[in-house]
Amino acid sequence: MKRDSSEPVRQKQKAELAALAALPDEQINTRDIPEQRDWSGARRGVFFRPIKKQLTLRLDADLIDWFKTHANGDGYQTNINSALREYVSQRG
Repeated sequence: MKRDSSEPVRQKQKAELAALAALPDEQINTRDIPEQRDWSGARRGVFFRPIKKQLTLRLDADLIDWFKTHANGDGYQTNINSALREYVSQRG
């Protein structure tokens, strides 16, 4: 993943951000922000990308073949990652 370079935050901007962060929610004016009621077109994960680490992992050939043949449009590595994530979430 490439990171865009941006201008460093200036001291004045830091002060403004700190002042905004200190405001209680009821003092924040949101009248010009439309309320979103229909989330049917929303897409998950557009802005958040988890940090990935490259590693060498030795898996049984039949497992790799199974994931490659059942890719369903995603890469087989993505599916292996999803399967591992589901396993971890079930183990809590």
